[in-house]
Amino acid sequence: MKLHEYEAKNIFKECGIPVPESFLVSKEDDLTNIDLNKDVVLKAQVLVGGRGKAGGILFASNKEEFIKKAEELFNKEIKGEKVEKILVEEKLPIEKEYYVSIIVDRDAKKPLIIFSTEGGVDIEEVAEKNPEKIIKYHVDIKKPFLPYIARWIVKEAKLPSNEIGKVADIIYKLYKIFKELDATMVEINPLIITKNGDVYAADAVIHLDDDAAFKHNYEGFEEYKNKEKLPFAYVELDGDIAVIGNGAGLTLASMDVINNLGRKPACFLDIGGGAEAETVKLALKKVLENKNVKGIFINILGGITRCDEVAKGIVDVLKEHPNIKFAVRMMGTNEEIGRKILEEHGIPYETSMEEAGRKLIEQL
Repeated sequence: MKLHEYEAKNIFKECGIPVPESFLVSKEDDLTNIDLNKDVVLKAQVLVGGRGKAGGILFASNKEEFIKKAEELFNKEIKGEKVEKILVEEKLPIEKEYYVSIIVDRDAKKPLIIFSTEGGVDIEEVAEKNPEKIIKYHVDIKKPFLPYIARWIVKEAKLPSNEIGKVADIIYKLYKIFKELDATMVEINPLIITKNGDVYAADAVIHLDDDAAFKHNYEGFEEYKNKEKLPFAYVELDGDIAVIGNGAGLTLASMDVINNLGRKPACFLDIGGGAEAETVKLALKKVLENKNVKGIFINILGGITRCDEVAKGIVDVLKEHPNIKFAVRMMGTNEEIGRKILEEHGIPYETSMEEAGRKLIEQL
């Protein structure tokens, strides 16, 4: 789950990481009531990367300019996402820009701290052009992360002595946020040094682990509040064949079948165990929301999931969408009843998932 910049900066502020003075405006706000007498940065609050290059960050130096730029942002879509809120920050006199992030290194199975003196640009670009300017440190999660480790990272980057303590303190606090919130990523880009020598997080990125939701209160975060509450596991992909199964292993195996036949899955959808007709209907309607879907591969191995319930859900949806191409492989509990329901409505089925996948592809 991604947090908006203003949400991440509220967390930073609570944990003692300096952030610029700011206020939030929404699309519904009356901008004429806002008193403004200094240079500000207007930052669209969207959850996509590359916001600046896409025109999502503008500047204003007076009230009239602020209103004009805010209205411009509210009328924009940044990479397909509409702008509903804008973070308005004081414009700081920047002297230097650094980069710092903490991510989960899945290969090393450890948190990885990345620091660079080349901030304000994509870290991938720095890694390609100036790899020597990137310092990496894997954290041993069995040991406490102590302040001297953060100072070592900063010293390795050859920062001047008057910056070492300030920047190291931010890295130390950033790791505390990463660990305590069960984050998968925290990032500041850029971490700025002003002409007065002060340090600020000019940007803030926090990604949280959805699987840790039971340990935390996510209710206050926008993406969590707006997240569709579905009774099944659903991940949208970039292919055109929707894959529906019951059980993660079976659904993944079904995706492999589609890949082996030369097509790409449009989604992973696991209806889980014991799904009834209404859940199956909801699953089918969900995949049909994706306009790229050209066919649906339904693979059910009934245990506590009853084939007759699955068949009822399929029949109900296909009455509304008779032209959709699909294939059904269904075996297990109440298999004969389920097949009879499908046969009565002229819906073919297979007992082999490879054969079902092949016949679906032949229809397309």
